[in-house]
Amino acid sequence: MTDFTAGAGRRAIHGARAARRDAATDLVTRTLARHGLASGLGSGASPQTLSSPLADMVARFQQTGRPASPAAALPDGASFAEGSFTCAAGTRRYRSYVPASARDGVTGLVVMLHGCTQTPEDFAAGTGMNALAETHGFVVIYPQQSRGDNAQSCWNWFSRGDQRRDRGEPAILAGLTREAIARHGVPQSRVFVAGLSAGAAMAMILGAGYPDLFHGVGAHSGLPVGAAKDVPQAFAAMAGQGGTADPVRTLPRTIVFHGSADSTVHPSNGDRIEQQALDGGAGQSLQSEDRGTANGRAFLRRVTSDSSGADAVEYWRIEGLGHAWSGGDAAGSYADPQGPDASAEMVRFFFAGPAA
Repeated sequence: MTDFTAGAGRRAIHGARAARRDAATDLVTRTLARHGLASGLGSGASPQTLSSPLADMVARFQQTGRPASPAAALPDGASFAEGSFTCAAGTRRYRSYVPASARDGVTGLVVMLHGCTQTPEDFAAGTGMNALAETHGFVVIYPQQSRGDNAQSCWNWFSRGDQRRDRGEPAILAGLTREAIARHGVPQSRVFVAGLSAGAAMAMILGAGYPDLFHGVGAHSGLPVGAAKDVPQAFAAMAGQGGTADPVRTLPRTIVFHGSADSTVHPSNGDRIEQQALDGGAGQSLQSEDRGTANGRAFLRRVTSDSSGADAVEYWRIEGLGHAWSGGDAAGSYADPQGPDASAEMVRFFFAGPAA
């Protein structure tokens, strides 16, 4: 999944594509070298000169195209409509999936935040979340990051202006969610947010900033709240060399997925998200672990329950999984068909929680 920071210079003046690409590469290579993440780099260095796994990040940084948006047939009565939301903090487009089963009553809302270079259509195809929505009767909202706000369509989780309640992208995404709740008559206690990579990092920010709005968070291949405050810190955190993440007073119930072979966002970030969720949870009292295999991949699953017996934090460490959605559909990008079905497990975790 690329570089979250590819659009750090937001609202850039449109110039020649090649010049933009060269400048972007120069920023990445200089930042990596400065923080000890690669050696022997100078201005204009190519991905081939990098000696660390982060070479893949730089190579993808240079991509100018987006994945194709796979088209999928809709069940009769379902809709996958485009929309736009505007507030004082800005405007974002989005896709909303309303299942045919919603005619019997909407059971909840899941906000899905894509990763870098992805689109809502691509993310929907890769996660298979729409099919689960049809089965369980919930609405799915797929916000789309603006290329004007991040050149690689990454959510700006590393930007100080996009990390707090009622500011920047959190304000936009929360406002969009509230609008969807009102439009579709969603039960207030059945609103959840999940994401992949940069989307997972932003999902954690939303959970910490709006525990009154989101009642569950799903983080796949992401980073904890406050892992970085600028571009250099972002690269360090992604490489597993970040400092202490911000303490979070309150976090909703959280489920975490991370692959042991993730060379873009170091697997230690999954551990850090779990710990942050435990620290920000209420009254965790019992922890259990189990190991198993699903679709050819081994996994470790650790569950922490609160004093009432409800599962508060669930962490899946998937052996051999890279930077991709576990159990995903190859029709979308950054999706690995092997391993536990992260989408199904997230939905199970979300809706098993106590109603507020």
